[in-house]
Amino acid sequence: MHIKEIKEQIKKDFGESSDLTFCPAEAGGRQALYVTFDALTDKELLENNVMRPLSLLKGELTKENIHEKVFTTSPVKITADLTEAEDLVAEGATALFIEGDDHFYIFSVKKWERRSVSEPPTSSVLKGPREGFTEDIQINTSLLRRRLKTKSLVISEREIGKYSKTKVCVCYLSDVAAKKTVDLVNERLSHIEIDGVVDSSYLTKFIEDAPSSLFPQVGSLEKPDVVTAKLLEGRVAILVDGSPIALTVPHILIESFQDSQDYFKRNTRVTVTRFLRLFAAVIALFLPAVFVAVQEFQYQILPLKFLITIINSTNGTPLSPTLEMVLVLLIFDILNEASVRMPRYVGMALSVVGAIVLGETAVSAGLLSSPAVLVTALSSIGLYLVPDDVGTYSILRLLFVATAALMGLLGIILAVVILCGHLVTLQSFGSNYTSPYAPLLVSDLKDGFVKLELYDMENRPESIDNQNPVRIRKDDFMLEALGEKEESDENGRQ
Repeated sequence: MHIKEIKEQIKKDFGESSDLTFCPAEAGGRQALYVTFDALTDKELLENNVMRPLSLLKGELTKENIHEKVFTTSPVKITADLTEAEDLVAEGATALFIEGDDHFYIFSVKKWERRSVSEPPTSSVLKGPREGFTEDIQINTSLLRRRLKTKSLVISEREIGKYSKTKVCVCYLSDVAAKKTVDLVNERLSHIEIDGVVDSSYLTKFIEDAPSSLFPQVGSLEKPDVVTAKLLEGRVAILVDGSPIALTVPHILIESFQDSQDYFKRNTRVTVTRFLRLFAAVIALFLPAVFVAVQEFQYQILPLKFLITIINSTNGTPLSPTLEMVLVLLIFDILNEASVRMPRYVGMALSVVGAIVLGETAVSAGLLSSPAVLVTALSSIGLYLVPDDVGTYSILRLLFVATAALMGLLGIILAVVILCGHLVTLQSFGSNYTSPYAPLLVSDLKDGFVKLELYDMENRPESIDNQNPVRIRKDDFMLEALGEKEESDENGRQ
């Protein structure tokens, strides 16, 4: 085909796109045509390192002399398939067609705007690394490579999406992660057929063991230091181009109560903080339901003075305790959704108006009782101590309120039994969701709600399948420094 025919065919295939650029030039003394997208190309690199050297080249163009003259970060690709050349141009490459030649020469001179590495807004820290993933997958893989300087770090790439052709990288340590976990991740990703992958969350429902469950079985993280720690435990990470959120599997329930800063603080403080998160989750889930159950059925279990206070506060409200609690919970959820979607400063003002003005006015007007507003506020605050599961707990507390309205405290107990039964049956890529407590794994309790020192965690978690269980080896010097050598010698003598 001639250059004119090639140009017309490419124009037709791309639907006369206005940002598609055709640049006529010379290469090896023959007429040539460069095809590229302006917004995806480093024009200076293309002109200085590709177009100028080839325009000065005399004689027949071959793969060897092109490699000698052209200076790009990636090797020159040669293809005779027009469709393949067009796909590469759509990804940001530049295609060269030479009159009288049946091949396309593909040069990687890509360039586009990238967000700089900064602290992620959803994972701000007081102590520890402040770097966060960006939307560029090359930057994200480099952040992992910088922390894991080993040939064991494997990053395998694939494309998912009929139209988006999104790059997806599966990352793991070859001598730590279990082979069956890696194979299972690759198998589930290979079966995904979708038009486009805009964010990593698109993949979540395709790879979870129980997509219909309220509880997430895939971790989502924005900090490379946390993902590195997960890889060192034997997990597998999934990075998606265009998304600053990395997915990690397996994911278990205890991870929701852990935080990256826990490993930079004293273990006593961390233990107290984790129990606070657990207590907050219990308050968030059960306080509204218990409040309704006590008012509707079991009011006699309250102390007399407390009961009189509640009766005086709720006297005159037009709604039943159940309808009142459901209404207040829905109002708080609506205010939360509105504040998230409004501009930042308007959202702050909306929170103040909604929480203070609206709540105070409703109580003063007698539409709502002050105890119901107080209980809902405490429950909503408790939700955000476990930020990854806010959506899950918001739905569950409404379900608990419904069961409390029907059966009282007995309904709450039955709902808890059903919830526990569901949790113990959940699996995440071969790991039990409720481990290390169900089943009980004593060695993993060192990093449960009670956290021990880092040097006490000699082995990787048993709840996560891995090839190499040992991660800390203590020599005589370390044992003596920790006071364990004398104990072991005494035990030996005994």
